[in-house]
Amino acid sequence: MPGPSVQSLAGLRLAVGVGAWVAPGLTGRLFGLDPAGNPQSLYMARLFGIRDVALAIGALTAPADARRRWLQLGLLSDVADVGAAALAKRDGSVSTPVALMLGGVAVGAAATGAALLAAE
Repeated sequence: MPGPSVQSLAGLRLAVGVGAWVAPGLTGRLFGLDPAGNPQSLYMARLFGIRDVALAIGALTAPADARRRWLQLGLLSDVADVGAAALAKRDGSVSTPVALMLGGVAVGAAATGAALLAAE
């Protein structure tokens, strides 16, 4: 059984992932994006959403010896998300406040995942 911190991180991943899959427009707007201005973003949100759902389920259900791998994969994804926010700011596809919010969420998740890995 994963500890409460793993459960918390996985719970956040599930909430964001299910939200992005079920209501990609609403989730995008909550993250400061403009799904109405880019209807293809709904498809991309669902791709992102299922990734977070898979990472959460893996971390919650894997045996203890395999949980570390799921946490590492989550950390990799979160670090890549920080990079994606920076690239989106640089190419002008998102504003500075949106990039900071998106990147900040990813930094928080990455820091949590790194702390969990260090504690194992």
